[in-house]
Amino acid sequence: MAGAPSVRLRPLWRLRLLDETNRFVTASPITFDAHELGEEPFGWNIPNEPLVTALADRMIGLGTVAIPSSAPVAALETGTAAVTLSTRDGVSCSAGLVVAADGRQSTCRSAAGIKTLSWAYDQAAIATSFAHELPHDDVSTEHHRPGGPLTTVPLPGNWSSLVWMEPPQEVERLMALSPTAFARTLARALGGDLGAVSQVGPRRAFPATTVVARAFAKSRVMLVGEAAHVSPPIGAQGLNMGLRDAALAAELVEAALQQGLDPGGEATLAAFDRRRRRDVLPRQLTVDLMNRTLLSGFMPAHAMRAAGVFALSSLGPLRRLVMREGLGPTADMPKAMRG
Repeated sequence: MAGAPSVRLRPLWRLRLLDETNRFVTASPITFDAHELGEEPFGWNIPNEPLVTALADRMIGLGTVAIPSSAPVAALETGTAAVTLSTRDGVSCSAGLVVAADGRQSTCRSAAGIKTLSWAYDQAAIATSFAHELPHDDVSTEHHRPGGPLTTVPLPGNWSSLVWMEPPQEVERLMALSPTAFARTLARALGGDLGAVSQVGPRRAFPATTVVARAFAKSRVMLVGEAAHVSPPIGAQGLNMGLRDAALAAELVEAALQQGLDPGGEATLAAFDRRRRRDVLPRQLTVDLMNRTLLSGFMPAHAMRAAGVFALSSLGPLRRLVMREGLGPTADMPKAMRG
């Protein structure tokens, strides 16, 4: 795409929340600033394609044998001492532990006998990137609208990525617009925040759902990423939780091997399940509550949300605590992700 941002990273220094629901009770604008916590940004925004490429290159560099995405796992048989995987192109292999990252429809999760809890919202989301006239100043903005949040995240230059949640019929209408018409509609929805919008990238739509595994490990299988949990795209939690899944899996496997223990044994699986549950479940519930109060027509819900935002805006220690926890669990961060 001509003019698209290069692979360079972009820091995220501030997160701004704007209540644009136009209801009787609305929350005041609030900005979370990473400078309150120190000299590091909240994080770095990396385009998905170079991130996946870098991870794949690192995996190959470590000598890992990769199963190509064109030949996904077709079956998994669990045993007392090993797990056997079979792919759709007939390749078979066995291991003492499977770290399953095969997505929300995980074959490995089903084969391990792990059930899920799930619920859907009357929402879908559009993801894309776009160029804009005005600088974003390394600020991510969540416009909280009646149909859900519209979130922009800074990319290099005058570019941002977008996640826009609306009812499914509105998403269908937006997806049918030409790139030029979509750009005009987006600029209006942003209220002129970033000026004129242009060069809208390919748009992808997906339903807003929550899925959480009833167990994060069982029968020599550990679940990571969307095999373990799926959240609506609110608060930038999904990918970061998945990275912590993988980091903890590596940490526990290394510890088991160093102690001469079975990395796929019950002790290792129980530790993984316990520690990931402490991180994932409160975040899933928080994201769900944020989304439901945004969509609810119940005035006390609006008042509760407005009061919560006011407390965060007014109380510095509370705001800094929320910012730290938003970055990750301060009490139980995997070793590989500690500063």
